[in-house]
Amino acid sequence: MPTLCRLCDAIFEGDGACPRCGGAWLVRHSEIAALTIAHIDCDAFFASVEKRDRPELRDLPVIVGGGTRGVVAACCYVARLSGVRSAMPMFKALKLCPDATVIRPDIPKYAGVAREIRAMMERLTPLVQPLSIDEAALDLAGTAALHGAPPAAVLSRFARDVEREIGVTVSIGLAQNRLCAKLAAERDKPRGFAVLGADAPSVLAPEAVGILPGVGPALVRRLAALGITRVGQLASLDSRAARLKLGDDGPSLAARARGEDARAVDPVRAAKSISAETTFGSDISDPADLARELWPLCERVGRRLRAEDVAAGALVLKLKTTRFETATHAIRLTAPTRLPETMFEAARPVLQRAAGPAFRLIGIGAARLVQGALADQGDLMDRDSPRRAARQEAVDALRAKFGTGIIRRGV
Repeated sequence: MPTLCRLCDAIFEGDGACPRCGGAWLVRHSEIAALTIAHIDCDAFFASVEKRDRPELRDLPVIVGGGTRGVVAACCYVARLSGVRSAMPMFKALKLCPDATVIRPDIPKYAGVAREIRAMMERLTPLVQPLSIDEAALDLAGTAALHGAPPAAVLSRFARDVEREIGVTVSIGLAQNRLCAKLAAERDKPRGFAVLGADAPSVLAPEAVGILPGVGPALVRRLAALGITRVGQLASLDSRAARLKLGDDGPSLAARARGEDARAVDPVRAAKSISAETTFGSDISDPADLARELWPLCERVGRRLRAEDVAAGALVLKLKTTRFETATHAIRLTAPTRLPETMFEAARPVLQRAAGPAFRLIGIGAARLVQGALADQGDLMDRDSPRRAARQEAVDALRAKFGTGIIRRGV
């Protein structure tokens, strides 16, 4: 069986220790030397960056998130042992893990670390598709001659380089397509390296259907009502049966269950959305107060858009009532933007019309992302956008030099 040594990157045949270095940190798979599509996912990224910067927290539970009414943005693996999970309400997380150190998110810092890691990825292959701030898909086909090693060995060395140079760890999935690579990356975290090849259908068959991307709790319940709880049961449906049981999306869902995915790694395509939200310390009903909470979120989204060199083609405003009912409002934009003031002015009228006696959460998201070069170009009807974009660049430069608090805008 072909085997990869994660200590020295040797690929050899055999079941024992590595013949080159004697190491026992091994990955075995019949196709490990041939597969070329990878998914790289940083382990507990926000929490890992905070532990890197505060070594005294290395062995302690760390939660990155808001106050007692907020949610968990990320948590380390020590906190996960107590049952803490991302997106969990903070009060529940602190009840499960009362000794955790809670740190407010520092998105600009995390984005800077992500850019360093992405630059290292791009030294492996030009085909790098960022999927979020802490994960990406890579296509390493045809790179063996350049690196003098097959992709599996190159990825193994990359993981060690990231840990040594950046101070965080990554998990890697290697497969024949993007879907299986992502599923593989989830199988062995943290510091994992898992492989799914032609064996993907049989390996995935006994898993719960919820492991598939796009299968959330509501769809899990719907499938369970049909007697489908395992990936293998879903994979066994042919196109006709899948459509009859699950509607128009059924055939593609069954195909995913079989590990089928024709998507190419596209370095131009970025994440589908970038968003920010906040939970209030006390409920808010006044639209003016909601607007004051909205502005810093627009600034955060704008910073991330500029950091990712993309722009919003549309916006989504999110509001959650005191009864935990969530409403989302799609907002059209006349032209792509990454300016916080443009997003704010587009979303503020929606706040005036929002129904609900009081709200506990507000969020703003950038959707239909396009290349950053298309942002805020202006036209005969909008000659001010290029000037505002230039002004924003000057503000970014000042904040980079003197700190984010050097310039503030009142709402």
